[in-house]
Amino acid sequence: MRGPKPVRQALFRYLVLGLAAVVFVGLLGTWLARRAGEAEAIRDAKDQVTLAADGSVEPAVTDGLIRGDPRALGAVDRVVQERVKQDESIARVKIWDTSGRIVYSDEPRLIGKRYDLNSQDLAEFRGRKAHADVTNLSRPENRFERRFGKLLEVYKPIETPSGRPLRYETYFYSSFISARGRRIFGEFAPPLFGALILLALIQLPLAWQLAKGVERGQRDRERLLQRAIESSDLERRRIARDLHDGVVQDLAAVSFSLAASAESAPPPYDAELRAAATETRHGIGQLRTLLVEIYPPELHRAGLEAALGDLLASASARGIETSLEIEPASLERETEGLFFRVSQEAVRNAVKHGKPSRLRVHVGVQDGRAQLVVEDDGRGFDPGRATGEGHFGLRILEDLARDAGATLELSSQPGEGTRVVVEADA
Repeated sequence: MRGPKPVRQALFRYLVLGLAAVVFVGLLGTWLARRAGEAEAIRDAKDQVTLAADGSVEPAVTDGLIRGDPRALGAVDRVVQERVKQDESIARVKIWDTSGRIVYSDEPRLIGKRYDLNSQDLAEFRGRKAHADVTNLSRPENRFERRFGKLLEVYKPIETPSGRPLRYETYFYSSFISARGRRIFGEFAPPLFGALILLALIQLPLAWQLAKGVERGQRDRERLLQRAIESSDLERRRIARDLHDGVVQDLAAVSFSLAASAESAPPPYDAELRAAATETRHGIGQLRTLLVEIYPPELHRAGLEAALGDLLASASARGIETSLEIEPASLERETEGLFFRVSQEAVRNAVKHGKPSRLRVHVGVQDGRAQLVVEDDGRGFDPGRATGEGHFGLRILEDLARDAGATLELSSQPGEGTRVVVEADA
């Protein structure tokens, strides 16, 4: 009995898990890369603002800009229009003083307007580094930028020639920032996914070799198990043959001798010899029963039904009502051997511990799997507390099923009998 190829199963699982890993890592990498790309784009925007502020705008700013001098405003506006606004990603430019007044903007309606500044706004006039934040379009000073949609606001402190602090602000279109982030992401996305796919392909031969090794190990274990079963079968036959040809024959001869001696012996020795002959014949019967249990000849010669019939006959001899039901089905030889050994152990446990009045054995096929049911109406027990020497047979049943790759289900309750169900490949 061989199931699906383990190598194919292993490779299929590897391919599925590998594909899932590539997709997961790819999605995670895409998200992280996009975030990294956007962060890099924001850093580029900060560098751009720093270069523009330090190299172009601040040199053009004079103290006249704060006083509203038209020539100072014109000088700054020419620099902004010719050097700053040439970048299509920029939507707005503003310059603030510490009083909250906009001293310059490329939107003339904002020049000279004054707005309240909080402590955080005032802190932005100090230092020399550029900072970035998403523009709050609900604030009144940003009312003319609302039509642009989401904006990124980058600001940097600058100074007039006399040292008066100002704040230079540049507003970038969010779409340009996202596009720049996608462009940065696109530069290293192919190597990322290429490396993942290449890694999966490199591991494929290793997975194949590993799966082949597992398959070889499984075949070796199957051969060892088959040899162990065959060796056990041979040993049982040898023991049964030795008992039958040796001890049983010797005891049979002793029984005949005792019976013959009883005929010629005077009283009261004749009665004692007849009793000894009877006990000897009883011992021979027990040995013959043991021989059937050790190696049931009917199992391989006449089939499972005849072997189970012989097995239940010993229970019937104890006054137990037995029934055997076998549905027509072609079972593997290993399955027949398993069902007999499980039935043998289950019947032995029932007779010895359960004291049943009825015992039923059923063999059939359900959902494509062979099924054995052994049930009795005996005293039953609690499986959860079935420990100790008295329930050693339960461990035997579990070992038999596990070694054969079958499933075992045991149900019992005190006073409600016991039911053993075994399912195996047909």
